[in-house]
Amino acid sequence: MTGAPQSPFRSFWMGGYEGADHVNGRGDALDMVRATGHDRFLGQDYRAARALGLRCLRESVGWRLSERAPGQWDFSRAVRMARTARRHGLQVLWTLMHYGVPPDLTLLDDGLIPRFARFAAEAARVLKPLSSGPRFYTPINEISFLAWAASSTNAMGPAGAHLDDAGQEDSKVSGYEIKRRLVRAALAGMDAIRDVDPDARFLHIDPVIHVVPTEDTPELRQLASTIASYQWQAFDMLSGRQDPELGGHAAALDWIGLNHYHSSQWEVPSEKRLAWHLGDPRRQPLSELLRLVWERYQRPLIVAETGHIGRGRADWLLDIADQARRAVQLGVPLAGVCLYPLLDRPDWHEPERWHRSGVWHVVRGTHGVPVGRRVVLPYARALATVLPCDEPPHPRPLPLRGRGDDRGGADLSLPLGPRGDRGGADLSLPLGPRG
Repeated sequence: MTGAPQSPFRSFWMGGYEGADHVNGRGDALDMVRATGHDRFLGQDYRAARALGLRCLRESVGWRLSERAPGQWDFSRAVRMARTARRHGLQVLWTLMHYGVPPDLTLLDDGLIPRFARFAAEAARVLKPLSSGPRFYTPINEISFLAWAASSTNAMGPAGAHLDDAGQEDSKVSGYEIKRRLVRAALAGMDAIRDVDPDARFLHIDPVIHVVPTEDTPELRQLASTIASYQWQAFDMLSGRQDPELGGHAAALDWIGLNHYHSSQWEVPSEKRLAWHLGDPRRQPLSELLRLVWERYQRPLIVAETGHIGRGRADWLLDIADQARRAVQLGVPLAGVCLYPLLDRPDWHEPERWHRSGVWHVVRGTHGVPVGRRVVLPYARALATVLPCDEPPHPRPLPLRGRGDDRGGADLSLPLGPRGDRGGADLSLPLGPRG
């Protein structure tokens, strides 16, 4: 399948590298790029993605990691990513805030808004000369998910601060108010980026979900409908449909990115997942969910994150490819699907535990330090079957080079072995009952 006509993306099939950088509930300051070794194996990772036909990649700049002090930034990692991507003929879609905020801010602080705008402008100024257009930015990743996680769980640690002095949930911390604040920050960031790069494009990303009642009663049907409606709030605010005092407007909703995993459909109030691998008949086909988003907003879109775990990875990919075809047949202007993450990655809550979710397994040595990658053959072969006909069906592994960003590591063409598709737990948190 090729991209939609006039697609701004270099390939329909894309890949994303995990870039979460928040402080989790137990106080671990996460840096998923470093944890997976992606910063050290950057050239190899990009070359391997290119060899599999992925010419468009999602990367995270990371506000918490980049802002050393108010008005002081270090973009050296993003600059290296941009230069390496250009050398390999790849397009990067940039996420600016991947959950983490500087340590003197929280998601409850209005001071976050101007600070983020200054950061976004500087990031765009640095990246503009390193990438040919169109340059895409996601100001804040998953506004709805982040607002829920910060207000209803301890997943975002001190940035959410959702517990009172007695350790109870603080009713003053509203996920809806966090969502409003993040929308204001995203809009301010967009304005600041456009001042630096008038041709910049914007990709707003959130989960697309489906919720059903545990029992078919009027009360539970209404509950399911209400919870499902939370997924629209951030997009509605950005576009000015809801809470127009925030400054949203139709042009702000440029491109829409939708994240969908097997865990993105559940029943209420039990929150039991609708099992994809068991063919739960209550599941909604992804193509239908995409159609609903298109009909609601009339904006072009991509599947910005999708993937599975363990042995299900290849079958999930083939199913998603079929759903993408169906969506296009339904008239949805779907311009891409991003496999996420491309590399196995640590759990956010327990970083010592890893998820088997990538196209590449991260080979770890002493003390768990990444020392190389091994391709997960069933997943890679499934990808080869869904690539456009003008792509090589079995790309030949490129040789390693001992210079620049291509130094070190193991041969990416090595098979993962008989256990390569086993193990792992759910890699995504649910959107939650309160959005």
